[in-house]
Amino acid sequence: MKKLGLVLVMLLLSVVSIAGTFSHSIPKSEKANLRTCGVSITDGDLLNELNEKFILTKFRSLGTWLQEVTSKDSWVGNNAIKIPKRKGDSAPVVLINNTVYPMLSSGRDDEKVIVALNKYDTENREVTQDELYAIAYDKEGDINMELKDELEIKVTEHALYSISPVQNSASTPVLETTGPLDGTRRRLVKADVIRLKAGLDKISVPKTGRIWVMSSTHANDLLLEDAAFEKGYQNRVDGAIAINYYGFKIYEEVYTPSYHATTKVKLAFDAVTAGRTSSIIFHKSSCVKAKGTVDRFARDRKADPEYRKSVVGYQLYFGCFAIQDQGLAAIIDGVD
Repeated sequence: MKKLGLVLVMLLLSVVSIAGTFSHSIPKSEKANLRTCGVSITDGDLLNELNEKFILTKFRSLGTWLQEVTSKDSWVGNNAIKIPKRKGDSAPVVLINNTVYPMLSSGRDDEKVIVALNKYDTENREVTQDELYAIAYDKEGDINMELKDELEIKVTEHALYSISPVQNSASTPVLETTGPLDGTRRRLVKADVIRLKAGLDKISVPKTGRIWVMSSTHANDLLLEDAAFEKGYQNRVDGAIAINYYGFKIYEEVYTPSYHATTKVKLAFDAVTAGRTSSIIFHKSSCVKAKGTVDRFARDRKADPEYRKSVVGYQLYFGCFAIQDQGLAAIIDGVD
């Protein structure tokens, strides 16, 4: 009987850990079983740990463009990332049909750039005892999931902003759309995609590994014009619209950075100033991402005798960085 109880405890804890739930999301029958076996499911440290592990697992970002960025969690220490940087520009010599021995050897000096990960804090959410008494659904559980979802959305948006070009340059082209007018903006057309491809070809960006994070506005433009793009849109796989559209693997996002209407310089993140819509292009070898620590801060209503309310919030350290300019590009709305 004791063995059966132990198996039940381990099974239920595994389910909780994998699903990333917390006490208020566990069915009452399972809560009763856990209590019968002597397990406390209201332990704050346990609940925080389960939720923190769930967030770290979720930030693999499967189905979004962020899954294409190489993870370098091993480079992180004390919520800062050490990014190796080649010192100098001397590449190793490649010999063809060599007959001279011994082969020459040379070392390579590397530098490291230490960059602090960004810190993301959610606002706290609270639920009173009176609210829970008056409603028939798990509001605490829904709030906890809402905080996780909003955290992921904001971090993903800021990651895209972080790797997008600041302005047009020889190594980071920022082109304009040239299609028919749609109000005051020009639509993205197939010719623009080919023009951008040619620009990346010119600066020797490797053809394999080009990722295009396309704004919904630009995706809609191409849906109106190109049957090949429409077919890829209808047959998207793992979040990717087209696996190979003129050499790009394309993802669609509602959020993309905005660029200044006149100077065409990237506006600040979450800027209220209206700007030009963009689509962002990067090469997989140009960017890295890394997770630091995550903390769940919570106080149960039973620990608040004055106001009888539960409070919860999250803090996550995360970063997405461009480690070289080559392969970064953008295309923004052209204007009349």
